[in-house]
Amino acid sequence: MSKNSNHPLRFNRRQFLLNSAVTVGGMITTNLISKSPVFGKPPGIITSDRMRPGIPYGIASGDITDNSIIIWSRSDRPAKMLIEYSTSESFSNVRRVFGPQALENNDFTARFNLKNLPPNQQIFYRVSFQDLNYKNVYSEPVSGTFRTPPTTGRDIFFVWGGDTAGQGWGINPDFGGMKIYETMRQLNPDFFIHCGDTVYVDNPIVAERTLDDGTIWKNITTEEKSKVAETLQEFRGNFQYNLLDENVKRFNAEVPMLAQWDDHETTNNWYPGEFLLSDDRYTVKDVNLLAQRARQAFFEYMPMNYRTRFGADRSKIYRSFQHGPLLDIFMLDERTYRGPNTDNIQSVKSAETDMLGKSQLQWMKVQLLKSKATWKIISSDMPLGLIVRDGPNAFEAWANADNGPALGRELELTELLRFIKRRNIKNVVWITADVHYAAAHYYDPNKAQFTDFKPFWEFVAGPLNAGTFGPGQLDNTFGPQLMFQSNPPGMQPNRPPSEGLQFFGGVKIDAYTKEMTVSLRNLAGEIIYSKDLPPEN
Repeated sequence: MSKNSNHPLRFNRRQFLLNSAVTVGGMITTNLISKSPVFGKPPGIITSDRMRPGIPYGIASGDITDNSIIIWSRSDRPAKMLIEYSTSESFSNVRRVFGPQALENNDFTARFNLKNLPPNQQIFYRVSFQDLNYKNVYSEPVSGTFRTPPTTGRDIFFVWGGDTAGQGWGINPDFGGMKIYETMRQLNPDFFIHCGDTVYVDNPIVAERTLDDGTIWKNITTEEKSKVAETLQEFRGNFQYNLLDENVKRFNAEVPMLAQWDDHETTNNWYPGEFLLSDDRYTVKDVNLLAQRARQAFFEYMPMNYRTRFGADRSKIYRSFQHGPLLDIFMLDERTYRGPNTDNIQSVKSAETDMLGKSQLQWMKVQLLKSKATWKIISSDMPLGLIVRDGPNAFEAWANADNGPALGRELELTELLRFIKRRNIKNVVWITADVHYAAAHYYDPNKAQFTDFKPFWEFVAGPLNAGTFGPGQLDNTFGPQLMFQSNPPGMQPNRPPSEGLQFFGGVKIDAYTKEMTVSLRNLAGEIIYSKDLPPEN
């Protein structure tokens, strides 16, 4: 932090968790009008914890803005959500609000949008569920915390990554579970961006895998993770699986998440209108139907501002967030509106070359133009210049391995990059994941085939808990220059988490100088690459 920063309540997380553990044992016993609940012994009518609602998957917060945040949890039965929050860890001057009912049609998940929050404050909260049949019976409360964005005078620090529980590498208690989430939590970030592949519904988890040295990797297994996801319950079970990990639950309770999706929330390399005719693992061949179920489970289990109107989904995965005067974040959706995966060398824009689609592309332009923040972070679920193939003749991402003028999906990207240059939109940085290693790319128009854009940086981080792969090849259309990559060319693919090749990124913005420092970090949290970016004047 800069010497001019004034970060509030850099509190002791260990002490907070100890205090929370004391709180969890109690129960709310006051009437609903009381401003401050009393935690004490359960009423005499309760003879077993089984009679009380449970919170098996913890709590989470997300979609944090300058004055609001989504609080999420799941009950184990029909119940009503109760949230209590305070700027005091002791919950003095506590405020309490009832959220929605957690019902079967949403798999007993519930979320509530806390609004009008004070800026630059550490907020402590706890979630309980009220039994719908026995109004005086509540679950044990589960506690969490978050920081609201600053208006001035405080550094910002956030982390990002992607790719959780992929390639059959699941929760291994002997290894310590998904340890990277605990590593990120200990850095005390303001929030976390999950760049996609939040789950791997097409990668079943088996109990044991033999490693190259003959040792055994042991996974926690569940019925829903024993096959590819096709039913809605199987999609839900993939999100539930990750929430069995204690590292993930602790992280979710203390670090707000901004989530987007990529392909593995539905099936590998999918696009709208696809049919899985050659994949014998699937009895459901219609990818649109799989994506519909995936989307429902994604919104149910992510702490997002999920809204419905007249029974129809009105929410979008692409959205933007203000985080004080220094930072705006733009989350893209490069799945829902894309055309099919083709050879990607069309010379004219069409529905076949769409990646964002017309509406999202126009939204992105408007949001960038409106932004008054010093820095603009664009979170892309796929990298821009890395070649990602879908079979021998088709391409999955923007690039097409042509190394010539912009073609195919690159045509849409030229429109956005040209707009940024001509409107002189400053300090745009891209972050992404997807390719299962860490890298830094500098896009230089002086070394590109398409040159009508401002130079910019793209940073890649992942996987969080999945197989690690060797570096990809860069397409030269936009002149990407390789500044760093974590893995050597030709490395053996699909390395397990136990080899330590798991990566995430961190971004710090100095409140005084406004300089952005981007770091790429390994499983232990060690910085393996760092770049200081001064703001454009």
